Amino acid sequence: MGINALARELKRGSTELLILALLEERDRHGYELARLIEERSEGAISFHAASLYPSLYRMEDKDLIEGRWVEKAGQRRRRYYRLTRQGRKMLASQRSVWENFFDALNRVARVTQA
Repeated sequence: MGINALARELKRGSTELLILALLEERDRHGYELARLIEERSEGAISFHAASLYPSLYRMEDKDLIEGRWVEKAGQRRRRYYRLTRQGRKMLASQRSVWENFFDALNRVARVTQA
């Protein structure tokens, strides 16, 4: 597996965690989620907003998030998402899994934090 393929797999595997973590802070729409992921990762992770929507729809189907349409004067309507109780539980579980996995990966690969 090449570096680009590994990066794609890591991105795909972390999408749900990233979305849940950002929605933990407050309700957000898809474009804002994409922008914040890129901004907070300092450009290391980026999504086109449109590519996030399939994940958002799947997460809604699994009752992890809930979407609602919001219309504001002078703006097009946007779908805002919020974390559900089930989503909060999933976020806690995923954070634990990611933390344990990366701790183990760092021990094996002897990666140290500067």
